[in-house]
Amino acid sequence: MRVVLSGGGTGGHIYPAVAIARQCEEEEPGSVFLYIGGNRGLESKLIPEENIPFESIDITGFRRKLSIDNVKTIFRFLKGVQTSKVLLTKFKPDVVVGTGGYVCGPVVYAAAKLRIPCIIHEQNAIPGLTNSFLSRYVNTVAVSFENTESLFSKAHNVIYTGNPRATTVRSANRNRGFASLGIPMDSSVVLIVGGSRGARVINETMIQMAPLLEPLKHLHFVYVTGEDYFDQTREQIRSKLGSMPNHLHVLPYVHNMPEVLAATSLIVNRAGASFLAEINSLGIPSILIPSPNVTNNHQEANARMLEKEGAAQVILEKDLTADQLFQSIESIMGSLDLHKEMSDSSSKLGKPDSAQLMVEEMRRLTGVL
Repeated sequence: MRVVLSGGGTGGHIYPAVAIARQCEEEEPGSVFLYIGGNRGLESKLIPEENIPFESIDITGFRRKLSIDNVKTIFRFLKGVQTSKVLLTKFKPDVVVGTGGYVCGPVVYAAAKLRIPCIIHEQNAIPGLTNSFLSRYVNTVAVSFENTESLFSKAHNVIYTGNPRATTVRSANRNRGFASLGIPMDSSVVLIVGGSRGARVINETMIQMAPLLEPLKHLHFVYVTGEDYFDQTREQIRSKLGSMPNHLHVLPYVHNMPEVLAATSLIVNRAGASFLAEINSLGIPSILIPSPNVTNNHQEANARMLEKEGAAQVILEKDLTADQLFQSIESIMGSLDLHKEMSDSSSKLGKPDSAQLMVEEMRRLTGVL
């Protein structure tokens, strides 16, 4: 199978595309890929590291307020469509898959105009602007959250697949996760992370909460600060405590996140869609602090989906305090019944076969099935 993938801007759009590629390789040996991304986005760095051929176009997103930059974006979009048509005609894909971000706009639109089978995948509970636009042109829209199919009323076909990242983490080795953290394998781990780059507000809360952790010595707390915040956060914690206790681990970044997640009993994190798919695939209870600085406030919508099903507790950033976060952690980890209820609810939301479902649809559209 010859596959063009497109998605960019953030890891939340990029990693699902990579998961689809890996699943396709497993089910369709000999598959060939081309990734078309933006020359300014994170994908220009991450995709070559995955050994997937990469081509770029120059594209920016629309501003939601009136701006001269939107005129420039229209011209970039039209040029991006032309460039994409050249790349697609040369590569001759059987199917094109877009996983979100504005770079998908010209790529998938060009593919649809060339009558190449197209799928777009929406990670969030609230559809992004690009996917909403593309939904009327593609063959299939895949959604991550059940019962959000109706949000794509102009689409020809909408299916619920979950997020392909769920498939990636399902096979993660928890023993390697414990070993990489230097924590005994029978430990209960509370992982607190503010995203790949960290979050200032969450780090400040972790600093204030550190002195409260003394009664919970039986738990191992792992603070992931983000590299930019690491030195300052660690030193402020040491200043408050005098020394770093054995059950508190402060790290700048986690390179093997799927394995660490597999070893985690409770996670405190933002509410990016791909990350939520991962924790649900593993049945991890969560305390979610959605970022307020995202388009359409989609992280809160994502978080509320989990809260509604009993898989998570939600604390809005404006309400976040060290005392409140500590009490939430203590209540969940101090009650076997509550922890199990949340874990079971999280597992029910998980779609560990998500990548398989995406590849199944790709095969259907290309006539392989």
